[in-house]
Amino acid sequence: MHIVFFGDQHLDSLGGAQVSMRLQREFLERAGHTVTVVAPKMHGSRASDASDPANVDLPSVPITLDREYSMSWPGRATDRFLDRAMTHRPPVDLVHVQADFWGAFIGHRYAARHGIPVVHTMHNRVDVGIAAVTPLHRPVLGVLNLWRRRALHGVASSRVDGSDGWAFLRGIASGASAVTAPSTHFARRLEEHGVFSPVDVVWNGIDDDVREETLASAPAERAPGRPRFVWLGRMSPEKRLLPFLQAFVESGVDADLEIIGGGAQRPAAEKIVAGTANVRFAGKLSYQDTLARIAAADALVQTSIGFETQGMTPFEAATLGTPSVISDPDIAAELGGGLWAVPGAAGTEEQRKAGLIDTLRRAASDIAAGDAPVPMREVSEAFRQSSRTAAMIEVYERVLAG
Repeated sequence: MHIVFFGDQHLDSLGGAQVSMRLQREFLERAGHTVTVVAPKMHGSRASDASDPANVDLPSVPITLDREYSMSWPGRATDRFLDRAMTHRPPVDLVHVQADFWGAFIGHRYAARHGIPVVHTMHNRVDVGIAAVTPLHRPVLGVLNLWRRRALHGVASSRVDGSDGWAFLRGIASGASAVTAPSTHFARRLEEHGVFSPVDVVWNGIDDDVREETLASAPAERAPGRPRFVWLGRMSPEKRLLPFLQAFVESGVDADLEIIGGGAQRPAAEKIVAGTANVRFAGKLSYQDTLARIAAADALVQTSIGFETQGMTPFEAATLGTPSVISDPDIAAELGGGLWAVPGAAGTEEQRKAGLIDTLRRAASDIAAGDAPVPMREVSEAFRQSSRTAAMIEVYERVLAG
């Protein structure tokens, strides 16, 4: 098969969806398929390293101060650029949209023009993400739905009414032959809100080879002692890094903490822990280095609530034998075990912080005593990218069979 991925961001930019798409492409190619990735062209210092013949880099403009992220405008000019670029590639069997905004619009427009079936993977809880970054989320969602209807005029999406986040997702899913989600809890929410039914659950995975290499170099056993926590992700409000750092400081735990990643909240994060010797900011690391740090830690901490559609990092940690501190009850339920669940998710921010303080103290005590929980073996095996790719190929074949 020749599958065309559509993303909101270039695969060499930072983000869990980009990591997942890179792995999907690699393992699909190992299985003998051809994958083309269509996404906005990168800008900034790393743009020169992002050239790949398997990509179609669309004309774009940077949208963040660090120029890490960009957008391409869905319209006739982009359509013409894309169609010209695709004339030099094999005939396309399937479009796989893995985007939520302009990438989704561009992908569905392309599929509709050429009569190609679409599989759409939902990566983003749009309503929660926008509410986390602006108090004007309702009018913003209204504008997004208006943009959706105009960008997809003549495509199925233009006939879907509504102005909230679920209407937006219903609209971009309406032209798909199949919809997948990276977790059971997100799939059920999509079905409950009429986005699509049934939604196939296909977890994002971890690179089989890198997993084995990381495990081979990790200590055979975790010795009791001073706990080592790791937090990683984009430093933005929905990830709740700042409340976590406040809780970590107030907990008074005798533990080391490493923060991996970057983003606009880093200066505020550094200010919270200024003068705290046991907190280290590692910055942005490679995929392999990040997994190595997770494997070396005694516990991974994930603090977002209601935003993650899967939350890859606790699954990566479980696959590497590292337990997690989890604030989101849906993610805790999906993991099934090998974790410390933080109470108070449905309460106020103060209640959430109090629950996190207590849980950090409990986790540190368990680790120091050698009583940390052990991740479930079933999760580790099911999270391999090879198994995830096999599951997605089954979806592709079902769609192509009609």
